[in-house]
Amino acid sequence: MERQRQDGSPLVAGQTIPLRRRNPSPDLDIHQRGQIAKFQRDVVLARYFGGGRPTRRSSGDNLLVNQAYDSGYYGTLAIGSPSVSFDVLLDTGSSDLWVAGTSCGAVCNGLPLYDSSASSSFKNTSQSFKITYGQGEASGYVATETIEMAGFSVFNQGFAVIDEMSSGFLSAPASGLLGLAWETLALSQQMPFWQTLASSGTWDSPLFAVQFTRYTNDTQAQALEPGGVLNLGYTNSSLYTGSIEYIDIPSQPSFWYITLTSVTVQGGSVPLSTNAIAAIDTGTSNIGAPSSAMEAIYAQIPGSKPASGSWAGYYQFPCSTSVNVTFSFGGSTWAMAPADFSYAQVGGSQCIGAFFETTGNNPSWILGDAFLKNVYTVFRYNPPAVGFAALSDVALGENGLNGVPVPSPTIGSATAAVTGNAASATLRFTPALIGMGVAFSLLHISLV
Repeated sequence: MERQRQDGSPLVAGQTIPLRRRNPSPDLDIHQRGQIAKFQRDVVLARYFGGGRPTRRSSGDNLLVNQAYDSGYYGTLAIGSPSVSFDVLLDTGSSDLWVAGTSCGAVCNGLPLYDSSASSSFKNTSQSFKITYGQGEASGYVATETIEMAGFSVFNQGFAVIDEMSSGFLSAPASGLLGLAWETLALSQQMPFWQTLASSGTWDSPLFAVQFTRYTNDTQAQALEPGGVLNLGYTNSSLYTGSIEYIDIPSQPSFWYITLTSVTVQGGSVPLSTNAIAAIDTGTSNIGAPSSAMEAIYAQIPGSKPASGSWAGYYQFPCSTSVNVTFSFGGSTWAMAPADFSYAQVGGSQCIGAFFETTGNNPSWILGDAFLKNVYTVFRYNPPAVGFAALSDVALGENGLNGVPVPSPTIGSATAAVTGNAASATLRFTPALIGMGVAFSLLHISLV
């Protein structure tokens, strides 16, 4: 398929796609975006500041969807025997897998629901589960099941079945959340799906990676567009150029923490605290920064000022200003596109910046999708590290690519499978696994 620019002309290798700011969509008005911004900041503050190996290895892919102009990125997994697919948010900022169950009640009307009575591999552990976010909570119980994703299956994988949640947590067809952080954060006290596979030796390499697309600046974008890919067990060299720069996690893994050494805005340096720590969080759309950094950032942008109302904790600035931001973690400098700095347009000439104010010191920064759209990002199990690489022309060519259908859930043949509790993992094969797929939710920010 010939790749095209936003105006329909052919995209030639080495060319860039011009950045365009989209006006608020009729599908998601400025009031809704304001509420999402409020949800995001509340949730991030609550999350970070409140409280025997098999011989065969393999790798797999899960295609993602970009929903609501870069507001969220989703994938698909399957649960049970026989397997049933569910759409879930991929979240490196939490560690629990949970899905809504059939006893969830009216608040879950319209959602695809997990039915434990229909699965022969379901086991109830009788352990209660409760998780609290900035805008409410979800509760239920812990069970074990067969979980399948991207050609891999884990038997007796622990997860939570939700039978009660606050209104507005999920929007169909999304049925839950897949936590991709470390076991130490798991409220279910279960090893995360990804960690079971990484620690068992099933993967070619003990890591996973993500590439996200950008449609926020595409005036022709639809509410759902192809979102990139989750690579399991390998790095896809067609999606990046040069080498991957790994930054070791400085302490015992929990969140995907790394040390942030430099931030610049419009070429000017932003003062950082000693040992500034950043969490790399796929489940957050924007970027959290301490108040002192927020002041320094917007001091470089004439005409900017703190926003108010539902935008409290954010700043606004003139939409006519193209803002250039870079980050460094002790090595290379990684640029953030001006299109990703502009989160939403309010009024005729004012835009809301993608940075919001955080409180607390560990981490002091949360780097979400506004940054991650600009790099190929690798999450390595052993030794624990986060890696970044420059996006290739192939990956960049997927930004703003119109007329391409979003991926659909696909049942495929198994690559490999293990039993939960990786210390006693055994290699198995199963006939029907989720190969790749999509998911979406209008209120993903209220989940993370």
